[in-house]
Amino acid sequence: MKVKTSALTMAFMILSLLSSACGGGEAKVTATPTLDPKAIETNAVATFASGLTQTALAAPTETPAPTNTIAPLPTLRLLTTITSPGTIVPINPTASCYAMSFVADISIPDNTPMTPGQAFTKTWKVKNTGSCAWDAGFKFAFTGGNAMNGTTFTLPQSVAANAETEISVAMTAPATAGTARGNWRMSTAGGQFFGDEVYVVILVGGAAATGAATNTGIPATETPTSTPTP
Repeated sequence: MKVKTSALTMAFMILSLLSSACGGGEAKVTATPTLDPKAIETNAVATFASGLTQTALAAPTETPAPTNTIAPLPTLRLLTTITSPGTIVPINPTASCYAMSFVADISIPDNTPMTPGQAFTKTWKVKNTGSCAWDAGFKFAFTGGNAMNGTTFTLPQSVAANAETEISVAMTAPATAGTARGNWRMSTAGGQFFGDEVYVVILVGGAAATGAATNTGIPATETPTSTPTP
């Protein structure tokens, strides 16, 4: 009996040890909270924005330096043309710098007798009395009266100021008797006349102006007179 009691006692002790080891107290279980994804995203954006704001406040603000504003200058209207230094602006000749004066009749002086239809050449000596040269291409043209078939003379070369030159024009006397006169004057290539107006005057006569009849060498025949019949 004693052995059986001891066995029971040992069994009871083992059960007690096991009970104390396993049932020493209930373990406390902590529940894991459930997280909302939208809430996490909202919190992240708020945190990032807060960081940017703090960075902007910490960074120094740069104030741009003031710029000097230049007031526009008033517009000036120039009365003359401004050219670069050393540039020469040519001055176009005006009519006042051209002039011509009559010097002499080289051929066919005034009132030279001519036969009707007689060909001749009139030559004048003239002088450039202006301050500008006559350019090649200037014209000596008929201006009034009787041209006597004369045509415009064109200067073949320039004539310097204060220089003299001779101008010749071929003409033909009129077919009718009388005094014939023609006026002539110098002009620019564009037809602007200037200077003295010169002229030619001839005396055109009839048969009497040719002088006596020319002897042809044929003897003159006498006209016989009739003898009255008794």
